[in-house]
Amino acid sequence: MTNAKPLLDVQDMRVTFPIRREGDMPWTAPRLLHAVGGVNFTLNPGETLGIVGESGSGKSTLARGLIGLAPAKGRAIWQDGTDLIGLSPRKMMKYRNDIQMVFQDPLASLNPRMTVGQIIAEPLTTHHPGLKRDEVKRRVKEMMERVGLLPNQINRYPHEFSGGQCQRIGIARALIVEPKLIICDEPVSALDVSIQAQVINLLADLQKDLNLALIFIAHDLSVVKHISHRVLVMYLGRVMELAEAESLYAAPQHPYTQALLSAVPVPDPELERTKTIIPLTGELPSPMAPPSGCVFRTRCPRATAACAATVPELMGSPNHLTACHFPGKLTEEEVARATALEAEPA
Repeated sequence: MTNAKPLLDVQDMRVTFPIRREGDMPWTAPRLLHAVGGVNFTLNPGETLGIVGESGSGKSTLARGLIGLAPAKGRAIWQDGTDLIGLSPRKMMKYRNDIQMVFQDPLASLNPRMTVGQIIAEPLTTHHPGLKRDEVKRRVKEMMERVGLLPNQINRYPHEFSGGQCQRIGIARALIVEPKLIICDEPVSALDVSIQAQVINLLADLQKDLNLALIFIAHDLSVVKHISHRVLVMYLGRVMELAEAESLYAAPQHPYTQALLSAVPVPDPELERTKTIIPLTGELPSPMAPPSGCVFRTRCPRATAACAATVPELMGSPNHLTACHFPGKLTEEEVARATALEAEPA
C-alpha cells in the first residue's frame, strides 16, 4: 500500500525508564530499562500495521510512547508535519481527536458507573463541547448500530454486556470522533476465538468504510494475518522484521519470525503433525541489560561472534526489511540445534 505522504512517520523511537533498586543511595544513578530501542516505521492512511512479538517485547510501550503516555525520544511525525513526541498535554490535545485507542481488557477499560451512552459520548463531548445534547445522542445511536449494538441498549451499564459487546462499545467510543488512526492494543486477546473473528472483521469493515489507519498489536501472528497490510515483528524493544503481510507469512527471513510462525496452529490435523517446529530456547533477556549486538542472538540457532559485535540494521527490499546479519530460512541442522538446546536440562 503506497501513499505520497504517510499519516505517521516514526524515526528512531526510544523509550527508557529509570529504575532504582532497594538500597540505592540518592546520588546513585538509576539503571535504565530499555523498553523500546530505535524503532522506525511509516503508516499510510487506510493502512493496518500489525505489531507482534512475545510479551515483554515493547509493543504496548511503543503505542503508549506514540500518544504521550510513556517518556519517548526520537520522532513521530504526523501528517501535518508536527512531531508528536515531546508535545505538552495541552498541545497533544489537538491530536487526541485524530488518534484513539482500543484497549486489551474490554470490561476494565469501561467506567462501570457510566451508561453505554455516556461512555460512547464522552470523547464527543470532550472534543466537541459545542454539540447539542440531541445531536450527541443521535450520533451515539448511529455509532452503536454501526458496530453491531442495539440503540435501545443506550442506558445499560457495561456489566450487562458480554466481553465481545464490551469491546464493540470500546470501538464505538474510539470511532465517535471520526479519528484518522486507531491504536488497538491487543483488543481480542481476552476474547473467545469466535468473538475474536467477529471483532477483527468489524474493524476491517469499518476501516474500508472510513479509510481508517490501524496499528494492531498482538502477540499472536495468526491474529493479525488477515487484517494487516504490513507486519512489524518486535523482540526486546527492537524491530526484527518489517514486511508486507503476504511476503512475511510466505517467506519470513528472521529466525525469530520463523519461530513465531512455526508455533501458529494449523487447522489441518495432518499438516499440524508434520510441520516443523522451531523452538525458542531460553528466556527473554532482561531489558535492564539487553545482549550486545543483536538482542536475539542469545536464543538464535544461527548466532555467531559477528552477532555479538554489531547491531544489525534493517535491510532488504523496500517491501521486506530484516534486522539480521544472516537472514534466510533456517536449515535442518539449525532447527535440530535449536531443538537440542531446548531439550537440555536447565
